[in-house]
Amino acid sequence: MKAFHEVRSYDSDFMVWHSSYKNISFLAHWHKEIEFIYIHDGSARISINDHIFVAKKGDLVICDSGNIHYSDSYDVDNSLDFVIFDPNLISPLYEKSNLAHPLVTHEMLEQFHLNEELLHLINIVKTETKAKETYYQEIVIATLTKFWYQLLRKIPKNELISLETTNRDAMLYDLQQLLSYIDSHYYDNLSLSFAANKMNFSKSHFSKIFKKLTGINYVHYINLIRIEHAAGQLRNTPDKVTDIAINCGFNNVRNFNRVFKDITGFTPTAFATDTYLDIYSLSCYNRKTSDKKFVENDSITLINNELP
Repeated sequence: MKAFHEVRSYDSDFMVWHSSYKNISFLAHWHKEIEFIYIHDGSARISINDHIFVAKKGDLVICDSGNIHYSDSYDVDNSLDFVIFDPNLISPLYEKSNLAHPLVTHEMLEQFHLNEELLHLINIVKTETKAKETYYQEIVIATLTKFWYQLLRKIPKNELISLETTNRDAMLYDLQQLLSYIDSHYYDNLSLSFAANKMNFSKSHFSKIFKKLTGINYVHYINLIRIEHAAGQLRNTPDKVTDIAINCGFNNVRNFNRVFKDITGFTPTAFATDTYLDIYSLSCYNRKTSDKKFVENDSITLINNELP
């Protein structure tokens, strides 16, 4: 499971995206868009910043712009709908909503008379962005805007901004910047000391905060970043395994082979040559590749959450 600044790929300049999944988990990540996760069936364990909770059938999870979030629901069944959109579509001067909690339960939606509105929103985004008929963008924006402000009118918010809240937001921003740096410098020597110094934390405090916000320890996170880049190079370049290992920050090919198999379930050679691999049997794959067979036209990354 890894955390990164996710840059989503859209099929047009209209930044609204919908997809549905069954029985998945997703890696810790952050992005500038607002994300709705609707629990269509089953349940999902989700973490958003420092909130960790179980969302159940009929619940709505709101991930605001910039929030770090992940799900480790590997051992439960679920069916999830995702709606992700640029906050500038609902307000050119968007400010974070400052919600008291990211979970809006089914009971709350019923109480606010917003359950049918939410289902209507998901259907509109799904059908309109697919058909792309005349004025589809205006219809989607109007539906999103109406639901968003009806929701904000009802759900509790943190009205008081304390020094603790300010320090927490500053820490989250620093972590976002660190994750972005790691994602683009994965081949460098990214020691625990280096990361802790970037955050102005001791190594022990940094390790505790990192595990809390991403769900895994720092070393495993670095390995996932590197293996993801290596997976893309194995599939899309003629480079030798030894060269790819060094290019992705591994000091020797034996260590690379071991980590690659631990994470993906395959040796690097098997992964590179087997064109019939089912992506849902993989524990990690390259979110940035343009290979549609590999990413199924979206950028959510799935993993085997049973890893440490």
